Amino acid sequence: MLKRSLPLKTATRCKYCGKKSILISQSLGLCLDCIRQNFDRVEPVVQEAHRKSRQPFNLPPEPPKAPNGTPCHLCYNECQVSEGKRSYCGLRISTAAKLVGANAEKGNVSWYYDPLPTNCVADWVCPGGTGSGYPDFAYCAGPERGYKNLAVFYQGCSFDCLFCQNWHYRFAAGQQNWVEPAELADAVDNSTSCICYFGGDPTPQLPHALRASRLALDTSKGGILRICWETNGSMHPALLKQAAELSINSGGCIKFDLKAWSKELHIALCGASNKRTLENFRLLADYINRRPSPPFLIASTLLIPGYIDEEEVSNIASFIASLDANIPYALLGFHPDFLMTDLPTTSFLQAQRCLQVAEDAGLRRVRVGNIHLLTHQ
Repeated sequence: MLKRSLPLKTATRCKYCGKKSILISQSLGLCLDCIRQNFDRVEPVVQEAHRKSRQPFNLPPEPPKAPNGTPCHLCYNECQVSEGKRSYCGLRISTAAKLVGANAEKGNVSWYYDPLPTNCVADWVCPGGTGSGYPDFAYCAGPERGYKNLAVFYQGCSFDCLFCQNWHYRFAAGQQNWVEPAELADAVDNSTSCICYFGGDPTPQLPHALRASRLALDTSKGGILRICWETNGSMHPALLKQAAELSINSGGCIKFDLKAWSKELHIALCGASNKRTLENFRLLADYINRRPSPPFLIASTLLIPGYIDEEEVSNIASFIASLDANIPYALLGFHPDFLMTDLPTTSFLQAQRCLQVAEDAGLRRVRVGNIHLLTHQ
């Protein structure tokens, strides 16, 4: 285990109770106890934090709900966008009662190739990292060395995570760098054995990703091409079912980032409720028996010091175990980023405690990821 030296953190005082701690981020200004126990009173502070986080990128401070606005049903936000205004994800503008921007025919997206095995949330259980599902869904019985993953980054998101590890997408979300599905599908070559959609999040541009996936699968018939997703899970269930069919038939997986269990904490950290995410995760659990191997559904949680504690992990793990105790669950070490750079990285002790409570909840496949980030402080 690597031991990292960290700069001393300045303690922040909670704006509600006055508690002072290095585990309170200035960007939020609230301690965990006040978020959980007094959310109605601290909600204005939460809303202001997210307004400030979005303002520099010309993103709406909250999902627009104009009474006569143009509706969008792609995700939980259910935007209703007034004339000339943007959707919450920033990818669409209402023009003449139509949403103009990202759609099934054009996506704001970039991609690169990642040699397998790669540093993926699912690398410890997926065909690319382990050979699980061989020979139907993997080229060899072990790691697929010599093959690669097409990593597809969708530049936009349905959440507003103050700790976002890939927040730079916000600079591109409002720019018109459109790519047709066929161009993305053409990036798949003979040594590409999987596509992983992430971001940002693929949710606001899921119709585009679905179309690109089908084109890629059509041109790679006879070869292995797994379709995988890494998402916050806030998409419309009808779209999720389409993504699930592509993944389960191709040997791919769907990785849900279960960011918090407490609805109030989820809103505080991510600017949105986790209601749809949990509902969609439960929906996907019904697919597991159709293809037990390789694993179809995988969960992860970022261990944010001061906010994601053993109670959060225990509740998330209990929820997962109630659906299927064999669902793989990754607990990820946190690296300070975006607006939460004033928090420390995850400690080894915090990771070990969270690992223990997840196993105590009944899960059989739990691991700690990003161990190189863990500290002994």
